[in-house]
Amino acid sequence: MSPGRTVGRVDLCHGHVILPRIAGVRITHIGGPTALIEVGGWRLLTDPTFDAAGQKYNFGWGTSSRKLVGPAIAASDLGAIDAVLLSHDHHEDNLDPAGRALLPSAGAVITTVSGARRLGGSARGLEPWATTQLEAAGKPTIEVTATPCRHGPPLSHPIVGDVIGFALRWDGQEHGVLWISGDTVLYDGLRRVADRLQVDTALIHLGGVRFPVTGPLRYTMTAREAVELCSLIRPRTTIPIHYEGWKHFREGREAIEREFASAPKEIRDSVRWLPIGSPEEV
Repeated sequence: MSPGRTVGRVDLCHGHVILPRIAGVRITHIGGPTALIEVGGWRLLTDPTFDAAGQKYNFGWGTSSRKLVGPAIAASDLGAIDAVLLSHDHHEDNLDPAGRALLPSAGAVITTVSGARRLGGSARGLEPWATTQLEAAGKPTIEVTATPCRHGPPLSHPIVGDVIGFALRWDGQEHGVLWISGDTVLYDGLRRVADRLQVDTALIHLGGVRFPVTGPLRYTMTAREAVELCSLIRPRTTIPIHYEGWKHFREGREAIEREFASAPKEIRDSVRWLPIGSPEEV
């Protein structure tokens, strides 16, 4: 059976097909925070970053970074995108110019409330724990719930702005939601995800982002924080993303693997590294 296919049954009384259950999920890690999620006929894209390597971006307040690696798949080779799940629109390592150019062709864009105002058009803005639905003929409905993020140290919100993660729920999930953390450090708002959601598969934004101008302060999770988070939410599958391809990412795969190697077996065994640019069924 092909990944992401919807299994249907025929209603013998009315002669139509009911589509209640999704048979598989396929994820392609394109690079950085960008992943293509294929499920039940839906094609969902997270945080589109498709600029070539080598460019420098200024994030404001003296912070900047350079893109070291280009996307494994060009935007022009993606095919149709039904929805973009955009954790935030105001940092180019989550939405660069090439990614921004892709947005008008997507069926829907779901992001923060402030981001939706900036993007305009039909972008949908969600506050943390608010929900919207993706609906289309012949496809199962996907419920999208925004989850909280804090993209830096305490009191940094006026500088770093609004960010959200996403929990995806559809009929037939046996072990919980598919959750994308978004750019965040570990804090009490994120810990509450464990109280409110059962998580099957977690895409965790790592990298331990730091900038010279702010010294030791972190703006995304370290591997150590990720281990603590996973001990709370206990996903069956943990997929690291947002750890390579940019100069300001301070913890790469080797550092993440070292930290998870000393984690409890249940957490250690949950980690799944996706090959960059190749679809994998999860």
